[in-house]
Amino acid sequence: MSEIVIRVENVSKRYKLGYVGANTFMEDIKVAWDSVLGKKNRYEPEAESNDRTKKGSSNYIWAIKDISFDVQHGEVIGIIGKNGAGKSTLLKILSKITSPTPGTVKYKGRIGSLLEVGTGFHGELTGRENIFLNGAVLGMSKAEIKSKFDEIVDFAGVERYVDTPVKRYSSGMTVRLGFAVAAHLEPEILIIDEVLAVGDAEFQRKAIGKMQSISKNDGRTVLFVSHNMPTVKALCSKVIFLKNGEVNRIGNTNEVVEYYLTGEDYQREEEGDTSQLIRTAGNQNAIKKVWMEDEHGNPVSKVLMGKPCKLFFQFDCKEEIISPGFGFGIENSEAERIFSMNNYTLNSGKIAKAKSGIAVCEIPEMILMPGTYYLSLALVQSQTEWIDFVERAYSFTVVENDVFKTGKVWNKSQGIIYQHGSVELIK
Repeated sequence: MSEIVIRVENVSKRYKLGYVGANTFMEDIKVAWDSVLGKKNRYEPEAESNDRTKKGSSNYIWAIKDISFDVQHGEVIGIIGKNGAGKSTLLKILSKITSPTPGTVKYKGRIGSLLEVGTGFHGELTGRENIFLNGAVLGMSKAEIKSKFDEIVDFAGVERYVDTPVKRYSSGMTVRLGFAVAAHLEPEILIIDEVLAVGDAEFQRKAIGKMQSISKNDGRTVLFVSHNMPTVKALCSKVIFLKNGEVNRIGNTNEVVEYYLTGEDYQREEEGDTSQLIRTAGNQNAIKKVWMEDEHGNPVSKVLMGKPCKLFFQFDCKEEIISPGFGFGIENSEAERIFSMNNYTLNSGKIAKAKSGIAVCEIPEMILMPGTYYLSLALVQSQTEWIDFVERAYSFTVVENDVFKTGKVWNKSQGIIYQHGSVELIK
């Protein structure tokens, strides 16, 4: 039987809206006095669930609520969910950066964490000095840190700058060094937030490979937050899906990821009303409806491979926006972006200003392989200011078709898209 290295029991975290801290000093005194008297926390009944789609009446919210799970030695656990679901709050509690309001977390082993760019670094100190400082914080001797020093610097690729103050580093350099330190100074438990997205593609591959290695070869435990579902599937043995601050599902990686990507939040009708969907950028619910039409102008949710179609969204802003941009992005069922189209990059028509209207994206030939795809929508002003952004506002299906007129159909096992061309013997 595997050894439990983290046990999370009924952990919740309450925050007061509009305040940097959870409570004022006087409120903390009252809470402490209630605890001495054995009374229930007087502020607890006021807190509401972390559901951004509903208007609340309380100034207190539960960022996370009643979360319980165990982590076994050597497991790689993925934590997924939409923005604001409570993932980062949970990791901060697990990293001992903040304490739970009620609940307990029990550990067995040293913890290394990388939650934000520059976490644990002192900007005035050099890269070299920060490596030794972080090692000391983890309880390592100077000799132990020295034995890992060259490996850390080589992995991070910062040898030329190792004696430069970290405040001079770019965000990419900082996160590379931060990950290298966290991974190589041998904590028994490694906690990583989405911060790896800051790094370039080559470094992300190295980081994923390193996490796989320290889990499989070194038997260390990894907790990993990510929005990149292919990475989660490749790396994690188990997944925790958080929704509105609570555990919605926990279990086998493929099953939970599939449930997350195809759950009720992502099911759309042929004409989708976006008013209740979560926005991840902008402060206006300007995008109102989204739909697809086939080559004959009929509203559809399915399109044949090789056939043309059009994607539409209707918008209505509070005031006129200058030089509006209309963006359409398509993802597959594993949350990989396949392609994006917008009027800025395609130069398909500069518009001086608009307050309302319908944006259309014309696809002359559907080159995607059969499967379910998701449409994200963006409305921006002057290429810099977000007006509205709705992730996975609409789902549609691409249906197999004999696109080459050979009597054969292609399927998604043969790639993401198909390409016209020829293959022949020339000698």
